[in-house]
Amino acid sequence: MKYYIIAGEASGDLHGSNLMKSLKQKDAQAEFRFWGGDLMEKQGGTLVKHYRDLAFMGFLEVALNLKTILNNIKFCKTDIKNNRPDVLILVDYPGFNLRIAKFAKKLGIKVIYYISPQLWAWKEGRVEIIKKYVDEMMVILPFEEDFYKKHRVKSHFVGHPLLDAISTLQDIDIENFRSDNHLNDKEIIALLPGSRKQEVEKMLEMMLSVRPYFKDYQFVIAGAPSLDKDFYQKYVDENVHFVSNKTYDLLRCSKAALVTSGTATLETALLNVPEVVCYRGSKISYAIAKRLVKHIKYISLVNLIMDKEVVKELIQSELNTKNIVTQLNLILEGETRNTMLREFDILRGKLGGKGASDNAADIILKSI
Repeated sequence: MKYYIIAGEASGDLHGSNLMKSLKQKDAQAEFRFWGGDLMEKQGGTLVKHYRDLAFMGFLEVALNLKTILNNIKFCKTDIKNNRPDVLILVDYPGFNLRIAKFAKKLGIKVIYYISPQLWAWKEGRVEIIKKYVDEMMVILPFEEDFYKKHRVKSHFVGHPLLDAISTLQDIDIENFRSDNHLNDKEIIALLPGSRKQEVEKMLEMMLSVRPYFKDYQFVIAGAPSLDKDFYQKYVDENVHFVSNKTYDLLRCSKAALVTSGTATLETALLNVPEVVCYRGSKISYAIAKRLVKHIKYISLVNLIMDKEVVKELIQSELNTKNIVTQLNLILEGETRNTMLREFDILRGKLGGKGASDNAADIILKSI
């Protein structure tokens, strides 16, 4: 079968790569053409565009790069038409992917959505587009199945693919990790500032403002594969270190973490690392988002899945040095830390166990 996959972000690259791996095991004739990243490229096939050229953050940035986005959509449509895949697999990234779904469906191509857009948070009206142009919807959060059922759209809860990714990790030798990455003997506070340059610059400045209050710890930045190592050097000093493409290993060696809102908040929890969730967007983007987002009490996946505040979220003006120091102290030692770790155990149970990638692959093959 000929598969055309579109993932527009780092998390989509991870989940897309695991899905490709499962599809190859079940379909010996699998051929892949895809938009994604380094992880998907390692699975083989043709990388059409890297997600680093696609990810624009916030309403203002999207508006400023609208011409580039429209050109990418036009190019993608032409590429699909020229290559005629048996199936189009869309991985989240709704602003782009829903346009492509409509185009592909009209060409008679089977359209499958793996990892639902967060329509339950905003732009709920897009459900009608999915109803019309998507053949199979696969969801990875337990409450999403009920959301689609309410809108009379059949969906499949396949489990969360992060459990698959984490289950394959081998035991880590913390001392070797420290030595290999030139870290000292102090306990580690991991910094996960995001994957987009604009986002990382903004978040690292705030995260690192707490250094004077935690002199007994070392801070280690998790570098994003989409950014060059040189970009991070201005943040590195004797007590601020940097590792590249080793986020899971870093987290497993860390006492706690400061994490920019996104998939990384869930990854950190599943790796059993107490965290503080951080987010600050532009004033314009945040004001627009607040008007559009409905009935959502939290921004982190951990709290959304648990339907309560398990991890502290510091958003916009609440994200300041004083609040980060307070919350970080609470999760480094004591009952708040212990309670959070107990909640993480419950979280894992809610996500349905391993096998999301295999479950999704089975549904895709059955549908075509």
